[in-house]
Amino acid sequence: MAETSSSITISTKLERIAKLAREMPQAALTTLAHHIDIDWLREAHRRTRKDGATGVDRQTADEYAGKLEENLRSLLECAKSGSYVAPPVRRVHIPKAGEGSQRRPIGIPTFEDKVLQQAIAMVLEAVNDRPKFPPFDHLKFPPSRLCAV
Repeated sequence: MAETSSSITISTKLERIAKLAREMPQAALTTLAHHIDIDWLREAHRRTRKDGATGVDRQTADEYAGKLEENLRSLLECAKSGSYVAPPVRRVHIPKAGEGSQRRPIGIPTFEDKVLQQAIAMVLEAVNDRPKFPPFDHLKFPPSRLCAV
């Protein structure tokens, strides 16, 4: 994923949102949707995995990219107007790891839904990456006791 000039602009916006969240740790940030614009969706598209399975519409990432600007503008309009309704998720059963013949269900959203989810996740990550607790540096856990991320 090569960075673009809009990636840098989005990084600046992400830093501004994170700074706002840090400066007002007790505040409920309720108006975040205005940060999502066409550049934001372009960056979300760039960050979205392109080799995943297709959703119920069977549209691939390449097909979506064929009319990228038109698709992103339509998605932004629907999201901003409140008329966006997530399409149904395609249900697929895959084998469980090490469980023989047992299978587990997974849901596969459409590519467009993945792009919007990525855009919203970008906003929420900037807000929620603020420190919520005092630093725990004094505890000095040995590496074997740390949580894997």
